[in-house]
Amino acid sequence: MARIKPQALLQQSKKKKGPSRITVTTVVLYILIIAVLFFVFATYRHWTQRSRILTMDPSSVLESEDDFADERNSGVARYAILSTTKGSITVELYKEGSAGVVDEFINLCQRGYFKEMPFRHIVKNFVIQGSSFDGPGSTENWTLRGNLNSRHDTSMKRETFVLGTSKAKHDEEGWELFITTAPIPADLSEKLIVFGRVIRGEDIVQVEIEEVDTDEHYRPKSPIGITNVTLKQKV
Repeated sequence: MARIKPQALLQQSKKKKGPSRITVTTVVLYILIIAVLFFVFATYRHWTQRSRILTMDPSSVLESEDDFADERNSGVARYAILSTTKGSITVELYKEGSAGVVDEFINLCQRGYFKEMPFRHIVKNFVIQGSSFDGPGSTENWTLRGNLNSRHDTSMKRETFVLGTSKAKHDEEGWELFITTAPIPADLSEKLIVFGRVIRGEDIVQVEIEEVDTDEHYRPKSPIGITNVTLKQKV
């Protein structure tokens, strides 16, 4: 039997004991396994915490759902702030009862239609009228009845501090705004479309605006009117 030289034995020993190489495929596989385990752990932790919140305070989920609903409806204005030369008047819009008129009003507000609109007629203890055109318009009967005291019912149209416009055909040259400062007689209220109510700034309407000096035709002696309208979802 041939003898193996010591140098050959040493080389064979090194080949048997040497560590095996780690391939790129093995490294990638380990990374994927770690990523999957991390994802499973994070998902488990999330749903565990959610279950705990639902058990402790179910209202928290309802609040978040309400917030999401508000975000979806954020484009629907529910209030209008009329900035006037005498102060701000906040109006709640009644879209449920006058959807078409409210939509038209909102569209005109967004286009800046009511900026610098003057109050043309101010009938004390009765109504304030603003319009984009100079003329009696539908206010002729209103001014003639300015000092009338008659019996009124309690329908919304005849309540104080409502916002309305005439039932006449609307266009960019024919929009009027009315803010009542007293119950309106039935025959005149039938000519009015109510689409809002003053909820803040009644003192601006009744004191600052209504008390200005007017001539015999109920026209203010000094300029007074709307400077801007801001639409809001919440106030």
